[in-house]
Amino acid sequence: MSFPSSIDIAIIGAGAAGLGAAHALQDKGVSFIVLEARDRIGGRAHTIMASPDVTFDLGCGWLHSADRNSFVGIAEQLAFTIDTSRPPWRDQAYEAAFPREEREEFIRALEAFFMRTAEAARSGRDAPASICLEPGNRWNGMIDAICTYLNGCELAQMSLLDFEAYEDTELNWRIRRGYGALVAAYGADLPIVLDCNVTLIDRGDRRIRLTTSQGTLTADKVIVTVPTNLIADEALRFTPALHAKVEAATGLPLGLDNKVTLALDGWEHLPRDSGMRGRSHTARVGSFQLRPFGQPCIEGFYGGSFAREIEAAGEGALAAQAIDDIAALLGNDIRKSLRPLAESRWGADPFARGAYSHALPGHADKRAVLAAPVDDRLFFAGEATPLDFFSTAHGARDSGERAAREALASLTTS
Repeated sequence: MSFPSSIDIAIIGAGAAGLGAAHALQDKGVSFIVLEARDRIGGRAHTIMASPDVTFDLGCGWLHSADRNSFVGIAEQLAFTIDTSRPPWRDQAYEAAFPREEREEFIRALEAFFMRTAEAARSGRDAPASICLEPGNRWNGMIDAICTYLNGCELAQMSLLDFEAYEDTELNWRIRRGYGALVAAYGADLPIVLDCNVTLIDRGDRRIRLTTSQGTLTADKVIVTVPTNLIADEALRFTPALHAKVEAATGLPLGLDNKVTLALDGWEHLPRDSGMRGRSHTARVGSFQLRPFGQPCIEGFYGGSFAREIEAAGEGALAAQAIDDIAALLGNDIRKSLRPLAESRWGADPFARGAYSHALPGHADKRAVLAAPVDDRLFFAGEATPLDFFSTAHGARDSGERAAREALASLTTS
């Protein structure tokens, strides 16, 4: 779409939140536009064809809490096939990599940890979630690794109250064509300007003035859906300054999770859609999915400070780490059958700077602060703003819808 000079409502960001806001504004008698810094829509939802045989979600890949996930209905409307198979996260394809007896011991330790976090959170006092680790437990490192998969950070950086506030119905489905492909299709017919990076929101006059890489635009209302790290780093600035928003975003940083897919030549005996990881005494461990959807590949998933260390080593480092780890689990012979296809580097992405948000200890209340409107003119959405379904694509989409309702209501009263 061409870049307008004036609009009723401007939406910053064409991720799930921005697209949710835009859909909610359709047919409401207002003019609106979505401004997206990237050359594509979807934000941290991005599906690629890693090879002619392998569909790969660089970002979100699971319809979490599928029985309450708004993208399930959207997938049905858009004729996307939903796979309702149970995730392989607690399964283990090879006993030698993580013997059943030890794995069951780990699961018991993990469940006991979750019981302790629930009990500790009932006090209402915040603290690092790591206080709930049992001193000396041999599985503390792997429990910490699970936290990096869930939150992108280790337990010491995770607010206990925020950890417990996340709502999970434990029903997780997938989209065969890719979650990112679904999000892109959801936004396909919306008025969106790509390659349009917004750097300044000036609300010093009657109308809000946006400074962008394509020029200046004025709007009556603005919906901000960018990741918290961009607000905290002031890559997107406000004038007059919004110190409370910057402080809230700083307390809700994006952790890091990265994914890699490796082409697999042969090895058809590997069970499709099965999980694998080795036992570990530290959080420096990846998780693998063998032959997802029966595709000739292995996907790897790494989180937290280990993911940051690998990403900092540069392009290709994640694939090299995954090949080393898979060879350690399945034997060195598999090396010649593995070939790097694609990997994510969300921390290095200038318009993400991480994967998804977590609250630092003592900052669990910052999600509500970030979500609150300013002067009935600025409205905020994104995966960091829900109080329950944060860190998810559907939570982001629903928050965009909520922000659009707030903006519409303010137009009728102003």
